[in-house]
Amino acid sequence: MKNQQDQQLVSSLIIFAIVVMLMLAITGCSTVVPVVAKFPDAPGRSAMVPCPQLEQIPGEARLSDVGRTVVQNYTTYYACAVKADAWIEWYSVQKKIFEGAK
Repeated sequence: MKNQQDQQLVSSLIIFAIVVMLMLAITGCSTVVPVVAKFPDAPGRSAMVPCPQLEQIPGEARLSDVGRTVVQNYTTYYACAVKADAWIEWYSVQKKIFEGAK
């Protein structure tokens, strides 16, 4: 008789423990605070720096000055274009990820 009472007590405690764990699991997953996803910040600050102004040809310029200025301007332009393209690609990928997470 004592053995049967002990078994009933143990089984009652096990059932009670299972019910308590289930209640904790169910209530632990709910939240009353709305979760709002934040769009990620841009990587680094180099993408946020504006491109430098292109050089202008001086008033009385020789052909060599014109050539040097054109080369420097092309170099500046293409460096800025690479930076802008990288920014656009990063933004597009992050936007797709952000919209897919909603």
